[in-house]
Amino acid sequence: MASSSFLAVFRIVLLVLFFNGMVPMQAASQDDIVSTICKKTRNPSFCFNVLKSAGTTDLKGLATFTLNLAHDKVAQTRALAQSLASKAVDPKLKERYATCAEQYDDAAGDIEDGKNNLGKGDYNGVNIKASAAMTEAGDCLDSFTQPPKDPSALSGNGKTVEDICSIILVIANLLLGRA
Repeated sequence: MASSSFLAVFRIVLLVLFFNGMVPMQAASQDDIVSTICKKTRNPSFCFNVLKSAGTTDLKGLATFTLNLAHDKVAQTRALAQSLASKAVDPKLKERYATCAEQYDDAAGDIEDGKNNLGKGDYNGVNIKASAAMTEAGDCLDSFTQPPKDPSALSGNGKTVEDICSIILVIANLLLGRA
C-alpha cells in the first residue's frame, strides 16, 4: 500500500516538473544526439555536416536519411565507374573501373537490403549490410593502391560512401542498444 502511494506521488511530481519545463520532453537535443553519433564515426566533421541537414533527431529517421544518402552516392559512384570503364584506354584501369562498377552494384544491393532491414526493425541486419557496402567501397579504393592511379573522382566518392556507411553503423548500433 505504501509503495503505491509513493508511486502516485512520484508521478505527480514528474508531471509538475514536466509541465513547468524542468524535465524536457526530449532528453537529448539535436546537438547531443549528433555529437553522440559523430564522435564514434571515422570522420566526425563529415558526420556533423551530414546529420545537421537531416532535419530529425529520431534515430530511425537518421538511419533512413543516411541510408538514402548512401544509396544516392553509391548509385552515382557506380555510374561514374561504369562511365570510366567504358572510356579508359589503359587496360588495367579499364579492368579496375569495371570491377569497381560491380562492387558498387553489390553495395547498392546491400544498402537496399539495409533499408528493408530497418523497416523490419532488424538493426543488426542494417549494421551487417552497411558494413558490407563499406567493404565494397573499400575494396574498390584498395584496387588503386598500385599504379596506375585513379585520376578521376572515383576515389573521393568511395571515401564518401565509406564515411556515410560509418555513420549508418553507429546509428544501427545505437538502435540495437534501444531494442
